[in-house]
Amino acid sequence: MGFQSYILGEVTTALPKLANPTAAVEMQAYMKNIAPYFGIKTPDRRAALKPIYKSAPIPTSDQLGKTARALWKLDEREYQYAATFMLEYFQDNLEKDFLAQHCEYLLTHKSWWDSVDSLGTVAISPLTERFNLLPLMNKWNKSSNIWLVRAAIQHQRGRKTDTDVALLLRYCHDHADDHTFWIAKAIGWALRDLARFNRPAVTKFLADHPGLDRVAVREALKHAK
Repeated sequence: MGFQSYILGEVTTALPKLANPTAAVEMQAYMKNIAPYFGIKTPDRRAALKPIYKSAPIPTSDQLGKTARALWKLDEREYQYAATFMLEYFQDNLEKDFLAQHCEYLLTHKSWWDSVDSLGTVAISPLTERFNLLPLMNKWNKSSNIWLVRAAIQHQRGRKTDTDVALLLRYCHDHADDHTFWIAKAIGWALRDLARFNRPAVTKFLADHPGLDRVAVREALKHAK
């Protein structure tokens, strides 16, 4: 059995068995009805999925992308979470072209902060650190799609002193006049991370951009002393 067939068969068998209708209503409401839910808590979901991934054939990067796309097309949100956990589990198998060939599709379909930020953690950040993907990040940063912009702005989060500060500030500058909540939040989080090791750069950026959305400013200053 191929990787995709195995994963889809096992995952679509395992997750419905864990459904909790009461929790599903709460989760769906919290996530603004972006999708229906089974109502499975994260620890339970990951516990059910881990042995499936452990027993799976070793996938190629393209197989991971195609399988993630297939899970993305299923209705319940936990299937998208299963896809991002799969990418996390097989992270070392992802290749340089994964972001352009598959992740861009995932970012721009059934888009919400939960899936976009998870993809940033499990695929975008590690792959942009491993490979030279600056042209793709520049493309996303100039996109009319807010989720690609958000992913570009946040793609260096967690790198601390390895952060390309000039690049991060350029991306934030490019969208400093954008008051879209999800863009402003991304700028704020990126600046907050930067402030942990380079507060003067953040202080100067805020001074140079007095019209920056208050959501971004609040996030940037969240841990200021």
